[in-house]
Amino acid sequence: MSGWRFDRDAIRTFRFVHCGFDARTGVARLAYAFDDGPEMIETVTVPGAPFALDDARAAAAMRVLRLLHLIAGVSYYKAAVPGEIRIEGDAIGADTAALLEDIYVNGLGEFAYRNGLDLHGRIRFPARDDGAPVAEFEAGVGTAAGPGAHALVAIGGGKDSLVSIEALRAAGVAQTVSWIGGSQLIRACAERTGLPTLNIGRQLAAELFEFNRQGAWNGHIPVTAINSAILAFAAVLVGADQVVFSNERSASYGSLIEGTGEVNHQWSKGWAFERGFGAWLQRHAAGDTGAGRISALHYYSLLRPFSELAVARQFARSDRYDAHFSSCNRNFHLLGERPVNRWCGICPKCHFVFLALAPFMPKPRLVAIFGRNLLDDAAQIPGYDALLEYRDHKPFECVGEGRESRAAMAALAQRPEWREDAVVRRFARDIAPQLNPADLALEPLLGIDGEHRIPAPLWERLHAHFGA
Repeated sequence: MSGWRFDRDAIRTFRFVHCGFDARTGVARLAYAFDDGPEMIETVTVPGAPFALDDARAAAAMRVLRLLHLIAGVSYYKAAVPGEIRIEGDAIGADTAALLEDIYVNGLGEFAYRNGLDLHGRIRFPARDDGAPVAEFEAGVGTAAGPGAHALVAIGGGKDSLVSIEALRAAGVAQTVSWIGGSQLIRACAERTGLPTLNIGRQLAAELFEFNRQGAWNGHIPVTAINSAILAFAAVLVGADQVVFSNERSASYGSLIEGTGEVNHQWSKGWAFERGFGAWLQRHAAGDTGAGRISALHYYSLLRPFSELAVARQFARSDRYDAHFSSCNRNFHLLGERPVNRWCGICPKCHFVFLALAPFMPKPRLVAIFGRNLLDDAAQIPGYDALLEYRDHKPFECVGEGRESRAAMAALAQRPEWREDAVVRRFARDIAPQLNPADLALEPLLGIDGEHRIPAPLWERLHAHFGA
């Protein structure tokens, strides 16, 4: 609308205007708006067009695209967090509304905390009154991952997805390594796997950046939820029956903030999101239209039953990716598509990955990967204190639990090659005496534990792979 101006505090309504997909070009368009303002159009481009979809697959693709439209809207909704949400077109069911409210309220938890907002009770997705009860989210493991299974596996360039890729390779599951965006670092890592790749494009609406300049609320969003929906949509288009992520059980635990409670930076990497989103896909991303049938689409994290330390141990067993991987988010933020250094050495991810790998990897190899010894730098002590949850809370980052960091540090304090390093020495001197030695054991944290959605045939093979 001509003359419309973004005013964060005056906006009353966020609108999901429309979404559509052109099978000839592979481009999906997602349209949003505030009040009677201009449409904000985001595009998602899936390579491989034109797509020839029969009626059943086309119907399933549109159901998943609609969910993607609703989930991806969180990027725009947060700019003003208005009190009314309006979905134009067909109304959604109660189960979809419940899933979306979970994603928005919990996925924006850090955003709300940092901006002093309370989203509980504020976010309501309108649902049709069809009398149908909201289905319980169940963890059914399904029967996929047998002969003929094909997985789209999300890769982020870090150690975790590479552990999943190699586990699926060992289990004989056909896979396409998939990522969203233009990171050359991720591309190089994906190409190193030697597997087929799928690089999906995502272009945010330009208006969002202008609104940010005009005072929009800003902060962390549940990006894994958005990426999960994008990959699920792509999986329906290309005929894959699985979407695989690499989120450990520690992703379900957030930062304990005094006076606030738990705030989980990585909520959409946690079990609650995986369970809810995966159950939705099994109910809606399949079916019989009378013109054909498609099987259920299985969404799961291959690493859900494992701790960060167990994954680090598994990664350390091979040096195939030493010169290619990076878990440093600051690297991606600052260097974009042309990274110069794979590790900044000062962010929480660098701190944690170095610490997690140290008990399982020869010291010269680890120092060569990072370019320096982060544990022999006294300036890094405050960063490690946060990981240890010592006089600070767990960082708002995708890092392991405090007990994992404490156990890893305690293990290093017993090893001659590490115990004289500045950070380790200080832990042994000042922090360890305040802790119960029984809580510092490494071995109990390396076991397989917890709920998961990994298909049963694959789960049986994983035991052998991770136990080798």
